[in-house]
Amino acid sequence: MAKYRKKPVEIEAMQLLQDETGSNMRECCNFIGNAEDLSAATDGTFINILTLEGTMHARHGDWIIKGIAGEFYPCKPDIFEKTYELVE
Repeated sequence: MAKYRKKPVEIEAMQLLQDETGSNMRECCNFIGNAEDLSAATDGTFINILTLEGTMHARHGDWIIKGIAGEFYPCKPDIFEKTYELVE
């Protein structure tokens, strides 16, 4: 069996955050942009994102990634840290 390595690719991402001063949910929704592809919980706890695999929840602390084809999807922080590094 052959082995393969993931090609390096740059992505855009934004972390959904909640702290004592508030949330950046509005900024995350603006990042996604297409109102048909998302909905936010009325209590501010998550964003529903319509992905290629169906609707997924982005909760506080999760990263929202814009993929190479312009698609959006959430990623848990521990997986994000293992997979991506900041481009200087």
